[in-house]
Amino acid sequence: MGLMERIFGIVFGGGRNVVRETAEVFRENAEAGAARGAVVQGQAMAQYGEEFNGTRQGLFDRFMDAVNRLPRPAMALGTLGLFISAMVAPLWFSERMQGIALVPEPLWWLLGVVVSFYFGARHQTKAQDFQRSIVQTMGHVPQVMENIEKIKKLRASSINAADTGTDARLSANAIAPEQNLALDAWRRAE
Repeated sequence: MGLMERIFGIVFGGGRNVVRETAEVFRENAEAGAARGAVVQGQAMAQYGEEFNGTRQGLFDRFMDAVNRLPRPAMALGTLGLFISAMVAPLWFSERMQGIALVPEPLWWLLGVVVSFYFGARHQTKAQDFQRSIVQTMGHVPQVMENIEKIKKLRASSINAADTGTDARLSANAIAPEQNLALDAWRRAE
C-alpha cells in the first residue's frame, strides 16, 4: 500500500495533477479556453463601446463620422441629379459631359480603384455568400433529378405506369369494376 501511495503522491500529490498537465500540452483545456475567449470578447466589446461612448468624441471625431457616411448617399443623389439635369438643361449637361470626356484614362483607373476599395469589401462578402448558396443548391441536384425521374414514372402516359407486377390480388382489383355509391343511388332513383 505504501508503494501505491507514493506513486499516486508523485502523480497527483502537492496540489498538482501530472496527468492533466501532460494532457493539456496536447489538447487545450476547454474550460480555460472558454474563459480566455470570454475575456477577449469582453475586451473587444468594451473597446467597441468606447468608440460610441460619446464622452471621447470631439469635433474632429464627429466630423470624420459624418464624412464616412457621405459617399453612398452622395453617389446615389449625384446620379439622380445627373438624370434631372439632363432633362432640365440638356445643353448644360452636354457641356459637362464633354468635360468628363477629357479626363485621362489613368485618372479613371484611379477612381475605379478608390471606389473598389470603398465598396469592394461589402461586394466581396455578398459574392462569397452567393457562391456558398450556389454550392449548397448544387448539392441538392442529384436528389432533385431522382425526384423528377420518380414523378415522370407516375404519369399515366408512361410505359407500365399501371403495371401490377406479380401481385395477383392487385391485378384482380384492377380489372374488377369499382363500386360507385353515388352512381348506384342514381340508378335506383330512376
